[in-house]
Amino acid sequence: MAREPREGGQGRGGRDRDQNRSHDGGDDLIDKLVTINRVAKVVKGGRRFAFAALVVVGDQKGRVGYGAGKAREVPEAIRKATERAKRGMIRVPMKEGRTLHHDTEGHYGAGHVVLRSASAGTGIIAGGPMRAVFESLGVGDVVAKSLGSRNPHNMVKATFAALQRCASPRSVANRRGKKVSDLLGRREGPAAASHDAAQEGADV
Repeated sequence: MAREPREGGQGRGGRDRDQNRSHDGGDDLIDKLVTINRVAKVVKGGRRFAFAALVVVGDQKGRVGYGAGKAREVPEAIRKATERAKRGMIRVPMKEGRTLHHDTEGHYGAGHVVLRSASAGTGIIAGGPMRAVFESLGVGDVVAKSLGSRNPHNMVKATFAALQRCASPRSVANRRGKKVSDLLGRREGPAAASHDAAQEGADV
């Protein structure tokens, strides 16, 4: 069986972080290839090779998902991973459409990540698989740190676990039967009143 040629920059173990690729989908979604790994199955007569891909999909407007796929050829593995990512998309509330409402942590297996909201102009301070998630999600300002496993699958799943814990002030106020201003604290002056009104009217 002819061996599938490796893509450029792919080292031993199949890590392909330098070739995160994105393109527009038919429904305004972008997908980013986080990593692709060549795996082998030992059978009678030799080894049978396949490829495992991890893809992140998002609309850059607050929806994101991830998926893994395995196939004998690279394009088919990416297609399977993309379809699974689209089926498992989640919505994440964002503050002002650019950052998270609050700091949060996520765990998955040995993966442990910390996500912090950031002021305007900070940019995406994150590396590897986590950056692909934030770019697909549409977050413009965030500070993220991985404290556990560096395995791309664990990092992505831990990041999603952290994002699923994010909540907007409006959703928390509705759940607790309070007003947004009660949660954020009373401010004085007309500017503060307009800020509270904007928070109550924002549905992000």
